Amino acid sequence: MFWLFAPLALAAADTPVRINDLVMLGTHNSYKLAMPAERMKQLRAFDANSADALDYSHRPLVEQLDAGARQLELDIWYDPKGGLYADGSSDPAMQRPGFKVQHMAGFDNRSNCLTLVQCLTIIRSWSDAHPGHVPILLMFNTNDNGRFIKGEPYSEAAYDALDAEVRSVLSPKKLIVPDDVQGKYPTLRDAVLANNWPTLKASRGKFLFALDETPAKVALYRGARKSLEGRVFFVNTDEASPAAAYMTINEPVRDAGRIASAVKANFLVRTRADANTREARVNDTGPRDAAFRSGAQYISTDYLWPDPRFAGGYRVTMPGGAIALCNPVRRPQGCGASITEPKTR
Repeated sequence: MFWLFAPLALAAADTPVRINDLVMLGTHNSYKLAMPAERMKQLRAFDANSADALDYSHRPLVEQLDAGARQLELDIWYDPKGGLYADGSSDPAMQRPGFKVQHMAGFDNRSNCLTLVQCLTIIRSWSDAHPGHVPILLMFNTNDNGRFIKGEPYSEAAYDALDAEVRSVLSPKKLIVPDDVQGKYPTLRDAVLANNWPTLKASRGKFLFALDETPAKVALYRGARKSLEGRVFFVNTDEASPAAAYMTINEPVRDAGRIASAVKANFLVRTRADANTREARVNDTGPRDAAFRSGAQYISTDYLWPDPRFAGGYRVTMPGGAIALCNPVRRPQGCGASITEPKTR
């Protein structure tokens, strides 16, 4: 894959490097542990395709961050009274009010960190120990459609509680929020089209949050706001929305043109190198390579490390072991400045 980034050897323009000028690697459902063997066996007997799609897991968040992941994904469930998603867990945190982290409540629910506060505390501690890291994207799905446990539905009040819970762990100096990007522009989209993203230098050690949700849930999160004033999360929305800044475009082969156009227009994009274990099982590197060519700033995988059960050793790593690369669509001439991270003791 190294040839994809050969143009980086050329001289860079004098314009400052902004956070949307980078390419970084991340993980999908970053918290997820393997399903219990007996449960997986039962699922496979009932629906082999679904079993294949769920048959992956991740190492602890710190190991992922140490390995270079700069985008993490959490599925959270609203639990305002506590105990709704405990499902036999003996951890007292599961009985307390607050957002819980799991994939499918009551079924595929094993997690490296059980609550949002636990997950964010782990990530914050890692960040504090690595203050020069490039900005990390934390992407959320806000789940309530449990087939096995009836989920608590999301409302604008639930999203207010979500913002508050994030802010209870991460101080303003650790966050890049929509208001930081919008500045004095009429809308967030106007600011993005003017490329008002913060510079890499100003963004080291910080986090962005993105809500990857349906239009209905995005509307709940926005409320009556013109853009996303006062909110923590950027939202996945179409290019024409006043709140447009971030987009999830998961198909780097099919949607290569849309990704490149969005990236050229200054939007942030997250895409996927693989999905549902398909590529790993047959060592199909096509989508992975397309993702790196696409210009998407964040590329998500389930395989920072290969799964030893699959022949071929499929995995996704950054060329040359880099943490961040200059974006091949935005900056084919190179970045002309250091986009590495300082070594920690």
